[in-house]
Amino acid sequence: MASSKLGDDQLQNLIFKLQTLLPHLNHKPDDSTVPTAEILKETCDYIKKLQREVDDLSERLWKQLDSMDVDLEMVKDLLLT
Repeated sequence: MASSKLGDDQLQNLIFKLQTLLPHLNHKPDDSTVPTAEILKETCDYIKKLQREVDDLSERLWKQLDSMDVDLEMVKDLLLT
């Protein structure tokens, strides 16, 4: 049975990749070290921010579609597939 545990190198590589995806942490100099806990917290905060943006855009889209003369069920089916 294969182990699903990550080695230290793999974990550090994943943390580094997360840091590069965070807008305000990926511009740090290469020699500056950001604590892993901060990277994980910032990642969670950033995901929550993105989810709020998605929710907001979705709401705006539905309001716009509602004001137009379109078949909303057809659009909904297209968006959900």
